[in-house]
Amino acid sequence: MTQKGTGHTNNTNIDSQSQYGFFNMLKKPVEVYVFVDPLCADCWAMEPILKKLIIEYGRFFKIRPIISGKMSFLCAENKQKFAKEWNKTASRTGMSCDNDIWIDTPISSPWLTSLAVKAAELQGGKAGTRYLRKVREYLFADKQNITEEHVLLKCAEETHLDMEEFKQDLKSDAAKRALQCDLKLTKEMEVEYLPTIVFFNESEDEEGIKISGLYSYDVYVSVLHEILRKSPRPAVKPTLEEFLRHFKFVATKEVSTVFDWTLEKAEKEMKKLQLKRQVDKVPVKYGTFWRYKEEY
Repeated sequence: MTQKGTGHTNNTNIDSQSQYGFFNMLKKPVEVYVFVDPLCADCWAMEPILKKLIIEYGRFFKIRPIISGKMSFLCAENKQKFAKEWNKTASRTGMSCDNDIWIDTPISSPWLTSLAVKAAELQGGKAGTRYLRKVREYLFADKQNITEEHVLLKCAEETHLDMEEFKQDLKSDAAKRALQCDLKLTKEMEVEYLPTIVFFNESEDEEGIKISGLYSYDVYVSVLHEILRKSPRPAVKPTLEEFLRHFKFVATKEVSTVFDWTLEKAEKEMKKLQLKRQVDKVPVKYGTFWRYKEEY
């Protein structure tokens, strides 16, 4: 599960999507590399855990997402395999992965999706984080083919990117170089499974701690405490309304994980807000998503 011996080879900073503004003003002692792929179901299933970690301990770390390119070696005979894996992930984790897309909509060019994420990051780390989230919502919840350029452009519009800049960057050498850097880092750090997280303590010249695969929330907290060499208390959680106002579109599973509720209680609390017309319910193949109503 965890291992040491990963060299810290790059010091590029990407802001985490902390909901607390003052977090971004602090010197954060830990950098977290999160190796993902936009088409990886287990990476998507890690979203509730990352949200909770950012909310409770985001004052101590900044996240750098790394696009691994692991899903870019798709071939026709693998599609049935991926459909089965998505179904298992949805059943096991509670995060919806609509596997019908592998049957109904052939996915053919995942490299373009990875390039699009890097193009979005050229407009800033937060823009890249928002964009990566949006393309995965389109894929896993809405069953949209995120390997098609028109879908990627629509995601860019919905995350309020500069569209002219994004269109240029999508074809640019800068995005290609950024992706190649991520692929090189994936190889150097010997990332073989997704998701993989590597924790680094920036204040000391020491090796990182790598966690390969998807584990319970407590495992990541334990590693963070180890790298910090202390066990700080988690921050006070926001209210449910504050959480929704920040993240806009969330799964019942994400609400459940962040607030330490059962899925039943999370669903009940969200239905209360639905009755108040603060959120819209969005049913999906596995579970439910909720969209915060901006006009409220």
